[in-house]
Amino acid sequence: MREHSSHPSQRRYPPELKDRAVRLVFETAAERGDHHGAVTIVAHQLGIGPESLRTWVRQSEIDAGRRAGLTTEERERMKVLERENRELRRANEILKSAAAFFGAELDRRSPR
Repeated sequence: MREHSSHPSQRRYPPELKDRAVRLVFETAAERGDHHGAVTIVAHQLGIGPESLRTWVRQSEIDAGRRAGLTTEERERMKVLERENRELRRANEILKSAAAFFGAELDRRSPR
């Protein structure tokens, strides 16, 4: 993971804080008997943006199988595959350019 974000207002939170915050949301929701508002309460208590926390809770529910979507593991695998795909496309373009260059060079050298 990158240490510095490309967007200056983005902060990287340690995984321990994320896990604790998500756990607190579930505990707060269970205590209140209502999920509504639990994210806002916990976010305010911990000084975290509510949308960040809401995203973490949603991803936790996906990872636990309680919500549809790509798990964290699947997302990471997708990133790796997309990176490999970009590298292969770039290599393919280089090979096409080299083939065209050497093909043109051979055409110039061949007797007619």
